[in-house]
Amino acid sequence: MRNAASAGRAAQVGMPFQRANHNPITLSSIHPANTVARKPPDVFTIALILTSVFLLAPIWAQEPPPNLARLVAQRETETEKERSEYTYRQSVTIDELDDHGATRGTYHEVRDVIFSPEHERTEQMIGHPLKGLKNLILTDEDFEDIRHIQPLVLTLDQLWNYETKFKGEETVDNVDCWVMQVRPRQMLSGMRYFDGMVWVDKKEYNIVRMEGQAVPQIRTTKQENLFPRFTTARKPLDGSHWFPVYTYSDDILQFKNGPLRQRLRISYTEYKRFGADSKLIVK
Repeated sequence: MRNAASAGRAAQVGMPFQRANHNPITLSSIHPANTVARKPPDVFTIALILTSVFLLAPIWAQEPPPNLARLVAQRETETEKERSEYTYRQSVTIDELDDHGATRGTYHEVRDVIFSPEHERTEQMIGHPLKGLKNLILTDEDFEDIRHIQPLVLTLDQLWNYETKFKGEETVDNVDCWVMQVRPRQMLSGMRYFDGMVWVDKKEYNIVRMEGQAVPQIRTTKQENLFPRFTTARKPLDGSHWFPVYTYSDDILQFKNGPLRQRLRISYTEYKRFGADSKLIVK
């Protein structure tokens, strides 16, 4: 996103058409501890305690598989293939907020991702986009991020672009997950990347949630093109694969001539498998 004040104009570039414990026991004052109770534990007792700790350790914490990133990429490849057989509706709203959090400008569009009779994937605008932003200018990179970064697909052919690091485990939306950091190895000119964290379910290695930012930020002597931090959530809409259902961002972009707060909301609804009669409605 660019600052219209620094760019000298206030316009938005439309999205181009694309084939898309208990308390411790205290000693009784009536029955004081005897001499035996005050003796330090012997070697056998210490060994027994240490053995119990090692035996219980797997219950307290688990180790991820050594090839976690590749297992995730394999699952993502399957998910991408499955999702490519679905049509869905994508609604995008970007609000520009003032210092008090009130909306002072909005961009809104709705697109259907559909198939032609020849089974070619394409997009169809529903109505006309609302272009009411005052100080932000939407760029081609913003729309590229909406298409490919915010609903990230970390497939096998993309994995080489990223370095990954295991960061622990956490329960998200009642799902036990591995937490993995994902960062680009290098940034090639003209390419967009994801830099952030992903939560992966422990059973089938589906991405359940992701939080991060599209990179790189673009700062030159002639322009500033900045991008917000966001969260994308997924749900198992086909009973197995997890598809994106919403993306949300509320961030302050630090332009040289002053900060600008923006709020982004993307919903992915009405998933329908191509050729099927029923739809998967996301509310």
